[in-house]
Amino acid sequence: MKNIVQSFYLWYRQTLRHAKYRWLLIGGTLIYLISPIDIAPDFIPVIGWIDDGIIATMLVTEVSALVREKIKKRKADDSTSEVGEATDVKTSVVDVAAQEF
Repeated sequence: MKNIVQSFYLWYRQTLRHAKYRWLLIGGTLIYLISPIDIAPDFIPVIGWIDDGIIATMLVTEVSALVREKIKKRKADDSTSEVGEATDVKTSVVDVAAQEF
């Protein structure tokens, strides 16, 4: 059972990180959470809510990780562009002949 859960989690994570399928998976997850058709029906008090809680937790965790990575990347790109602007300054070399004493 552990291997099934772990393999599902890895598949979910990898698919969510793939830009082509990201929105499809997010939409499917939201439909699953709203839909009355579940792995464990919601009318069973505690067990019915566990699968929804696990799926919602996975969605929030992975989407927040993607957002954090995107923010870090944007900050890194901004700092790189600021450094690049500073290095674009033209420099000139002055050749001076020194006299010997």
